[in-house]
Amino acid sequence: MAKHDIEQERDVELLVNNFYSKIRQDEALSDIFNSIIKDNWPAHLKRMTDFWSTILLYTKKYKDDPMPKHMPLPVGREHFERWLELFNLTIDELFEGQIAENARKRAASIAMVMQAVKGIKE
Repeated sequence: MAKHDIEQERDVELLVNNFYSKIRQDEALSDIFNSIIKDNWPAHLKRMTDFWSTILLYTKKYKDDPMPKHMPLPVGREHFERWLELFNLTIDELFEGQIAENARKRAASIAMVMQAVKGIKE
């Protein structure tokens, strides 16, 4: 399959679904995500598609603040590193281009900000 850039919402949905499929099976992250999301995965995937669509395609579908929901999670630097590794792996598998590169940068920025807010040091 030839790679292309993230250009439409269906591309964002593909990214989100493939990324969270990895998360749900990952030894380091699956317990954290599955214990919080439980059987609400379809709603979470839709919400995350709206979030990334807003960030990458400027659709303005996501209007919430994600920080308060993530602050109580029992995560450390190693979890953020793994999250980012899986995100970048998913980008590598599916896409190439300027928006795909922007997605990488935005994910790294999100991980950095969340760690700073949580007080996680290097």
